[in-house]
Amino acid sequence: MPDVLERLTDRLPAILIDTLREQWSGLTDLDRKIAEIEKRLQAWMRQDKACKAIAAIPGVGLLTATAAVATMGNAKAFRCGREFAAWLALVPAQTGSGGKLQLLGISRRGDAYLRTLLIHGARSVLFHAKEPGAWLDQIRKRRPMNVAIVAQANKMARTIWAILAHNRPYEKSYVSTKPL
Repeated sequence: MPDVLERLTDRLPAILIDTLREQWSGLTDLDRKIAEIEKRLQAWMRQDKACKAIAAIPGVGLLTATAAVATMGNAKAFRCGREFAAWLALVPAQTGSGGKLQLLGISRRGDAYLRTLLIHGARSVLFHAKEPGAWLDQIRKRRPMNVAIVAQANKMARTIWAILAHNRPYEKSYVSTKPL
């Protein structure tokens, strides 16, 4: 960028060139600060057992793992994974009467940052996973893409809770024996 600005000094006013140089300098400083923060987060992830455990989940990376651990605190504060997913607003709202249950969309309540990270991670799993799994394939066939993405994010949130609450490593082939 400095080379481009140097070439444009003849064609643009000096005040504009100076302003663009200041902006470029600010962006460079911001990039440096972001790199420092990422190094600190990576160091925390290497040291923290919980972060390492949930980072093994497909779609969960550095930011999602550290944000989940920092936001959740004690996983035992939630009775089950569905309660944690509901706290993040990743389960559909329910309404109904007379025995008819109607599922609505997800709400905007809960932790927006962690929910956003989980949804982006779920989108990544849907579009980039070599073998997303039979469950996800079935949902993709029956529901719109965004519904499948939120369903995957919900599943990831429940998995995060289970790993942290039961202090277990992530196992791709794990099947819960608890009845629904």
